Amino acid sequence: MADVSGNVLKRPHPEDEDNNAQKRSRSNNGSPLPGASGGPAAGKVDIEKMVAEARAKAEAVRARLQAARGGTPSSATPSPSPAPPAASPAMSRLEQMKARVAAATGRANAAAQQRAAAPPPLTYQTPQYDDEGLQKARGGLDVGLHPALLSDIGQDARGSKGRQAMQPKFATTMANRRTESPVPAAEAKKPQLDLSGPSIEEMKKNPYFDPNIGSKNVVPKPRHSRQLIFNQKGKYIQQAAALRRQAQLEEMKKRIAERARQAGIDEDLDVEKAFLVPAPPAVEWWDEGLVNGSDYSAIDDPKNLKIDTPDSIITIYIQHPVLLDPPQDKHIPPQKPMYLTPKEQAKLRRQRRMADLKEQQAKIRLGLEPAPPPKVKKSNIMRVLGEEAVKDPTAVEARVNREIAERKEKHEAMNEERKLTKEQRREKLATQQEKDAEKGIYVSVYRIDSLANGRHRFKISKNAEQQALTGVCIMHPRLNLVIVEGGGHSINAYKKLMLNRIDWTENAGPSTTSDGQPQTPASWLSPEDEKGQLKDLSQNTCTLLWEGQEKARAFRKWLGARVCETDAQAKDVLARAKMENFWILAKSSKTAAA
Repeated sequence: MADVSGNVLKRPHPEDEDNNAQKRSRSNNGSPLPGASGGPAAGKVDIEKMVAEARAKAEAVRARLQAARGGTPSSATPSPSPAPPAASPAMSRLEQMKARVAAATGRANAAAQQRAAAPPPLTYQTPQYDDEGLQKARGGLDVGLHPALLSDIGQDARGSKGRQAMQPKFATTMANRRTESPVPAAEAKKPQLDLSGPSIEEMKKNPYFDPNIGSKNVVPKPRHSRQLIFNQKGKYIQQAAALRRQAQLEEMKKRIAERARQAGIDEDLDVEKAFLVPAPPAVEWWDEGLVNGSDYSAIDDPKNLKIDTPDSIITIYIQHPVLLDPPQDKHIPPQKPMYLTPKEQAKLRRQRRMADLKEQQAKIRLGLEPAPPPKVKKSNIMRVLGEEAVKDPTAVEARVNREIAERKEKHEAMNEERKLTKEQRREKLATQQEKDAEKGIYVSVYRIDSLANGRHRFKISKNAEQQALTGVCIMHPRLNLVIVEGGGHSINAYKKLMLNRIDWTENAGPSTTSDGQPQTPASWLSPEDEKGQLKDLSQNTCTLLWEGQEKARAFRKWLGARVCETDAQAKDVLARAKMENFWILAKSSKTAAA
């Protein structure tokens, strides 16, 4: 930094501090200008003055320490050291620096002794610090250091040997603690943070405070002391007496029951109980949720009915009943095994025949059966009967032909024995039809335009009887109605007959009786018209009106063909089976077709 004149401003020399003079400017010739004559003398006077002041302060500190320890200051005060000789004007620069360092050291020792003399030496107390800035500067975040780390503050490490032993910086007993710790004035004036929580009154007034999520320290809960509960005298004695009485009663009941069992009284009681009819309940369990009362007399008042009330068990929701298995499912035949291929069938037959042959051979070896004669054929004559065939070939050939015929007759006889008779086949068919009907009753209704051909009427009735179907055939001048009911297999066979096998457009001529005379049915059932010519049945059709399943049969047997001239007669025949609606259905379908 330069002044206005351009000279460089520098730090003043230590010797010229008091005079506050600038450093001498260097001459151009290379040597400094001679200074004032009074400069060195003034510097020497200052050093002596500082040393004297430092020694005086040190003596004062020693006197206070001795007074606090209880000693006399005269005996404890050491003799003053002789003053150093006055500095000569010709004192070298090195000597001046040493004197200055000695003066600074004396001042530092005096300050350290003053700080060490502050706490009482005879009691262990918590250290008090007058210099708050020093404490905060030694620790971070304005936190003071631990007392064990502040030992270098209370005494000087260089000159305190033998003066005072190191003492702890904290109280060791409760009695030595100060009741009132001195607080610096700066700290006393400084406001402190209130860490206490809100009071109970403030929390009750706060509408947004929730005590459930608050801290336990914020909301103190009162602690209730539990009182001592003493058992009354004789409490457990009474309990033991009650248990003993109960055990005696149980034992007495067992003895009475044993005696009654021995006397036979128990059996009589059981027999009587079996014939007793229990009394009906006042309210059935399925009505308890609908009646507000103990018996059915409460339903006289409509208010006691729980049907439209909010607590009723009847709601707007749909309750689906438990699904029951259909009754026809139990009649479903078991599933057939998978069919075998021809190779698999031949393999099984071969294995079965081999097992039978081994069994037969074992019986022959044991003598249980005679050995079978050799099976001679024309292809193995020479191998089986070699010598005999050579001697008499004609007799051997006749013998072989006779054995072949016997084996054939035996085989055919066995087949005839296994074959069912005519009665057995009829019974077997009836059994199968009954089993088919047990699986479910099916109904089919057919409408036929004309039954003028007698063969059609015969086939309708005969097949219904053979298939064990029940029903009726209504013959009317306008239409014909056939209703059949039976098992599923029989109905399917009859359906194929009515819709596929019978040619309804065929007219074979008039039917004859057993005597060979032509039958004389009604005119509208005759295959010939008034002129004696065959009727044209090319437009004759058979239609399936309805088919479905019923719970039971409506007809007891096959009623055969019924001739009904009017609608009333047809309805009377069907009304017995409650199927007159099918006649109306047949007439409506006829009208719609027309």
